[in-house]
Amino acid sequence: MKRVLCILISFFLMIPFLYGEERPRARDLGIKIGILKPGPYNAITDVKGVKVGHFTLIKGENIRTGVTVILPHSGNIFQEKVPAAIYIGNGFGKLTGYTQVEELGYIETPIALTNTLSVPIVADALIDYILSIKENKNVFSVNPVVGETNDGWLNDIRGKYIKKEHVFEAIKRASGGPVEEGAVGAGTGTTCFGFKGGIGTSSRVLPPSQGGYTVGVLVQTNFGGVLQIAGCPIGLELNKYYLKGKLDYKSGGSCMIVVATDAPLTHRNLKRLAKRAILGLARTGGICSNGSGDYVIAFSTAENLRIKHREKFLLRKISVLPNERMSPLFLGVIEATEEAILNSLFKATSMKGWKGHYIEAIPINKVKAILKKYNFIKGENK
Repeated sequence: MKRVLCILISFFLMIPFLYGEERPRARDLGIKIGILKPGPYNAITDVKGVKVGHFTLIKGENIRTGVTVILPHSGNIFQEKVPAAIYIGNGFGKLTGYTQVEELGYIETPIALTNTLSVPIVADALIDYILSIKENKNVFSVNPVVGETNDGWLNDIRGKYIKKEHVFEAIKRASGGPVEEGAVGAGTGTTCFGFKGGIGTSSRVLPPSQGGYTVGVLVQTNFGGVLQIAGCPIGLELNKYYLKGKLDYKSGGSCMIVVATDAPLTHRNLKRLAKRAILGLARTGGICSNGSGDYVIAFSTAENLRIKHREKFLLRKISVLPNERMSPLFLGVIEATEEAILNSLFKATSMKGWKGHYIEAIPINKVKAILKKYNFIKGENK
């Protein structure tokens, strides 16, 4: 009888997860972060040409993992590389491809996110993908960019279940428009602030007077700290936060942040933009702890700045945004990062996984009540 009861309890705990409970994004609850307006999808795909694809791997009781890919444009990324930069908030992670991006200032493959022990196979898959393109038949060196977080609390990470075909499928599925969030792709088995984490995204559009540029952010959240929303002490009110008893072990983790913009920025100012994304993480209560791999990968889609694999000219003439025009973009990336992290929390569903470990989704009604208590939202918000 006890065994039957346990099976029934496990089944009901999994119902929202199995049947795709629809959960709100931050703005659906009346939570508006910052002063800048989001793009039409409030997603990284608001940056023209950017595509996102997921492959979610859920199997049996122990496999909860996946892959998420971000394509800077629809063309041959190796032949038309995009200017890029990477900033390290805390370097306890396995980010493949960092040194070449740092040295040369561009990205030449899709960006992939996955779990810690699947980085090598995902990197190899990106290499195979680039080599498979007809125009790349004479290519003998590829710098894949792969980031990760450790989903070993919910996923049997040592099983290394991610395969090359999963990466190819994520690339095949990549599209513009709305981005699936929550416990999907690389965010399938992650946790955040002691709740279920996942994939989240957001964007900001600058006013016409500031160039009208768009900056979009996608995050893979798997970190801890003391959660706050627009300054409201959510973690404290929910009695779940870093240094609170059993939650100590969740202070580590990681957060991968991918930033895209159509502003004409080269490596130097992209790195300055990437640094500000960490401020958005801090505004949610993240602390970049000792055990956290917090990385920001930023790139520009500006066509006039794309780098041809084989340049025909001795000199390139380019137009770039001056330093004095960067501050509005700094604000945009901070706001978008903060909101993307909140979306990853709100959209994620409760999950049971490896060894019976269970992580609850953030309790939306309780959060709403706290936000009303602090007068951040009023009345009923839909």
